[in-house]
Amino acid sequence: MKFHIALIPGDGIGPEIVEEAKKVLDRVAEKYHHEFTYEKLLMGGCSIDAYGTSLTDETLNRAKAADSVLLGAVGGDVGNSRWYDIDPKDRPEAGLLKIRKGLELFANIRPAYLYKELKDACPLRESIAEAGFDMVIMRELTGGLYFGERKTEEINGVRKATDTLVYDENEIRRIAVKGFEIARKRKKHLISVDKANVLDSSRLWRTVVDEVAKEYPDVTVSHMLVDNCAMQLVKDPAQFDVVLTENMFGDILSDEASMITGSIGMLSSASLGATKLGLYEPSHGSAPDIAGQNIANPIATILSAAMMLRYSFDLDEEARAVEDAVQKVLTEGYRTVDIMAEGCTRVGTKEMGDLITERI
Repeated sequence: MKFHIALIPGDGIGPEIVEEAKKVLDRVAEKYHHEFTYEKLLMGGCSIDAYGTSLTDETLNRAKAADSVLLGAVGGDVGNSRWYDIDPKDRPEAGLLKIRKGLELFANIRPAYLYKELKDACPLRESIAEAGFDMVIMRELTGGLYFGERKTEEINGVRKATDTLVYDENEIRRIAVKGFEIARKRKKHLISVDKANVLDSSRLWRTVVDEVAKEYPDVTVSHMLVDNCAMQLVKDPAQFDVVLTENMFGDILSDEASMITGSIGMLSSASLGATKLGLYEPSHGSAPDIAGQNIANPIATILSAAMMLRYSFDLDEEARAVEDAVQKVLTEGYRTVDIMAEGCTRVGTKEMGDLITERI
């Protein structure tokens, strides 16, 4: 099969980690007889340097024409960077918001998986870390409280702020469909998280999720209130497979889930829309302080590439091969500096990429 991939290395460690992910993808193409073609695009600070803005319309259109987009990281040191002495709409992070909107990406997927080799880094008690967990937080990305009408006003000398939480059934249905489709590729268990005991938006959310569930009889679905979910994530994370929720709840719960894995350098993510086109990126930032030193951890970007294989290209076997290769390297005791532990072998960015590539 043939796929065209837009590569956006970005800033800081972005070019280094994207190069290692590309190395892994090339190995997948060779072994499984696919053809991956690449087009490097500028976004973030490097685009500001070249074009005066973090994302040009031409770059966005070229990204739209690709089969998928793999992103490194954008931005620099906010307190010490020429990229932040300009209009906020042209700053590095603005490009990220623009490309998500331009590609019509409404579903954010963030896996949280605890490798047994990294269980000592998990902040939860030993028995929970020993049991492990493997979940996906499915967050609606373009609706809810963050995008509702808002205003601040003064009434009779008292300042008053209003934020409006709005969802319509179509917004809920499309993210629910994505959630059920992903559950089908995993353990076929979906938990929908809301606040239906208080919020009308959550009651509509629950109703629409139940309607969509009828189309996926092979997936077990249940509902959980968000406050209970926050507790259950630290009490018994192994119970979760796919967690489906709205924008603000997903923002909070995905950060909680990522924290209990013990290392942000291992966390991949994806943003999807109604088509197979997706934007795949590590959850960490551009880390300009370590750029160019061959010490950044490329695993999150490599795992993001595996997500691309699975969700945009429907290459499940190939995605598992990448994930298995990461597991093998960790089992053999190789570590980048951020996950280094006693008795392990420290390697750099390029060496980690090579080790994973060799095991596919």
